[in-house]
Order: sequence, then structure tokens, then C-alpha cells
Amino acid sequence: MAILLRESDVEALATTSMAVEAIEQAFRLQGQQKADTAPRRRCRVDQGFLHVMGASLPTLGYAGLKSYTTVAGVNRFAVLLYQGDGQLNAVIEANKLGQLRTGAASAVATKYMARKESARLGVFGTGLQARSQIQAICSVRPIKTVFAYSRDQERRERFCKEITELTGIGVHPAATPEEAVKDMDIIVTATTSKEPVFKGEWLSKGTHINAIGANFLSKQEIDVETVRRSDCVVVDSRDQAILESGDLDCAMKADAFYWEDARELGLVVAGDFPGREDAGEITLFESQGIALEDVALAARIYEQALKTGIGEPLPF
Repeated sequence: MAILLRESDVEALATTSMAVEAIEQAFRLQGQQKADTAPRRRCRVDQGFLHVMGASLPTLGYAGLKSYTTVAGVNRFAVLLYQGDGQLNAVIEANKLGQLRTGAASAVATKYMARKESARLGVFGTGLQARSQIQAICSVRPIKTVFAYSRDQERRERFCKEITELTGIGVHPAATPEEAVKDMDIIVTATTSKEPVFKGEWLSKGTHINAIGANFLSKQEIDVETVRRSDCVVVDSRDQAILESGDLDCAMKADAFYWEDARELGLVVAGDFPGREDAGEITLFESQGIALEDVALAARIYEQALKTGIGEPLPF
């Protein structure tokens, strides 16, 4: 019998380490051609969109889809998890799940692309996604200092205080966008911006960038110069990035980037391509957020729910 897992259940069952482990395994399987993912499709509804995306992990015995609505500024997420024989395992409320898997994807990219000694992290955005990004990246690199920037000074200062208390790491409000970029080892952009949030000329050699917010062609978090300076560009799914990555689309139109140069993260994790070849390279992970991540983490959460007896039975 299938079960329903609510947000409070996901909060109780899922951890950052679980998410990072699940996402790394999923990308390795993707790189070994043992997983499938279907790009997100969007349908217009009154005041917003319905979004649907699917994936399968046959060797793990799971498949699933994530559907969500963004209507009048409100997001509602759900994952349907199936087992290999087609039976429905679980319906999972997936707001927290989505935050965890997005942070974990950046952590996996960071593990394979950032310099091992990376200790300084710059973050653009001060919402829930930014929180998950910091926690996940801190689990794979020895981060000692974080500088966070957003346009709202009060919110920025409150966020830094909360994350310092949560992680025990010094998280400081950046007074300007440049302060969150210069001399940083790793940079994360977790915004909904339609314009670049920093200038590529500010980047130091050896920086790794996780850009997670520009999943519409109309959005752009990083400028063309950032893409031009990136020696290695990695995406979670080339098919989905072509449809959605505003950052890379703008760079392509400016002849600063070519799609044949983009590598999928699965191939990097599987060892077919290096994520970094020397310490001075600037590296870029363009994260669109793919269903493979949702299904992989949903499967781990479901298995933990069975062990602990958490979840409401569904009558089908």
C-alpha cells in the first residue's frame, strides 16, 4: 500500500548527508547510462504554471515524477514515487525535499569541481534555497567564512545571524555584490534575478560557481563574462539546460559559449570527464534542477519511512 509523506515527515526523515549521498549516486548512474530523466515541461494556468518532470533509476528499482504549481506567487510541490513493477510507493509533499536535493546537487558539483582547500563561500540570495546550499556545501568542503548578499539589508543581516547559529560558521552580510565575489573560493547564486547579480571581471582565479536560479530563458544570474572565463562548464542535464538556462543561452548568443563544450555532471561523477584540471581554472555548474535528483532523494526518504513506520496509508 502506498503512503503519504507530509512536509513534517520529510523534515523528520531527511538529512543533508542523506541527500548528498543519494544525489551523488544518482549522477553516477546517470553517467553510466543507468538512469533516465525527462526535461521539465510547463503548462500555463491562471496566474502561473504547472510544471512536470520525470526520471527513473532502474538499477535501484524506482521511477517517479515531480509536479508543482507556481500560482500567484505560491509554490506547491509533490513527488510521486513508483517501484519498478509500476506500483505507487508514495506521494510526498516536496518543498523541503526540493531544497535538500538542490543543495545536494551543488554539493556534488562542488566535491568534483572546487579546489579541495576551498574555505571562503560567497552566496547571492538569502532564502530557503540559500540556506540549503550553505549547509550542503559545508558538508563537502572546509568552509570557514561565508559572505551573503541580497538587496534587502535587514533580511540579509537576519539570515547571516540565523545561519551562523545553525552552522557554527562565520556568516557575514556582504555590503556590496563585489564583496561576495572577490577572493571567494566558491560562489552560489540562489536568486530569481532576471539580470546578472555580479560581474565576471570580479572573479578570482580558481573560483568554482554554482548557479542554481536561472531555470527560465528569461532569467540570468551570471553575466556573459563569467561564462566566457569559465574553463569548465557543467550542467545537470544538457537537454534541460538547452530549454531553460538563461545564463548559458545569453552566453551562446554572444558567441562566448557553445553547447558542445558543456559536460553533464553525471559524466564528471562517473569519471569520464574532469571537473577541474588545475587550481587556477574557473569552473561553473549550471543547475536547472532535474527529476533524477527528486526521485533519488524521494527513494531514500521512502525507505527510511518504512523503517521508522512514518507515513499515512493511502487507499490505493
